[in-house]
Amino acid sequence: MSKERVLSGMRPTGRLHLGNYLGALKNWQQMQEDYECFFFVADWHALTTDYANTEEIRSNIREMLIDWLAVGIDPEKATIFIQSGIPDHAVLHVLLSMITPIPWLERCPTYKEQQQQLTGRDLSTYGFLGYPVLQSADILIYKAHKVPVGIDQLPHLELTREIGRRFNHLYEEVFPEPQAIHTEILKLPGTDGRKMSKSYNNCIYLSDSPDTIWEKIRTMMTDPQRKRRNDPGDPELSPVYAYHKIFSSEEEIAEVAEGCRTAGIGCIDCKKILSENMIRRLAPIHEKRAVLMEHPEEIDAVLEKGTAAAGQVAASTMAEVRTAMKI
Repeated sequence: MSKERVLSGMRPTGRLHLGNYLGALKNWQQMQEDYECFFFVADWHALTTDYANTEEIRSNIREMLIDWLAVGIDPEKATIFIQSGIPDHAVLHVLLSMITPIPWLERCPTYKEQQQQLTGRDLSTYGFLGYPVLQSADILIYKAHKVPVGIDQLPHLELTREIGRRFNHLYEEVFPEPQAIHTEILKLPGTDGRKMSKSYNNCIYLSDSPDTIWEKIRTMMTDPQRKRRNDPGDPELSPVYAYHKIFSSEEEIAEVAEGCRTAGIGCIDCKKILSENMIRRLAPIHEKRAVLMEHPEEIDAVLEKGTAAAGQVAASTMAEVRTAMKI
């Protein structure tokens, strides 16, 4: 391979929002220029917490892929595929589960955290306990050199390395140790100031129309100190200002910051500037989405081609695995 290989994936939860774009997809765009990239739809992973609610998975997959392609994930530069289309992921998962000690899984920080957070769901399943092993299979089967991860996912990547080392020690050297790739992650608050999340209903989606974007920005919370038009405020306390830092020019950022501190600009005027800039920036994505919505066969073709290509790589790795294990 002339380039190092990167692997990353997303669970299909439907339409993507600005947080998904700025936190992951923009980095994917850059990585596809510098690495051999494999980006996959993690539909089996969606079952680890939502196994009782599968009605929307197929439509969510399509919505997510539309957003990937609309923002510029290029099937000519990256391999785009679906996890469930390659049964070898499940085969390697089973084989790795045979050598993975249970305490390794129980110590994963997200295991207990999600059980505490998602109290309305029964997560006392092997699938939930063992999903880090499936995640390890996803990475190791492509012999990925780099995996883009956030801080909260670093323990999972370390577990992948441990499982790979254990396999190599028990049998023979097959898997390289994947390393974390640290990319710039822009964290964007939701319209209510909390973390942007579908569960909080505070997202601006890549598919939102200009009118919807303006309505969401118009009703965004601002600095609570500015109760009246003449009250000065602190721009750093306003989610609107956080958006300006991403979508507005340096001159506009300075203008709205000064205007907020001196009450020289009203919140609505500040929001209008932001709305115009955001709508302009997202216009090419909206245009590409409209074309893809009219031609779903293009999405199917991308997924079919990518899954076939990824399947060949996975099959090659599994041949090495079977030889090493003498099975």
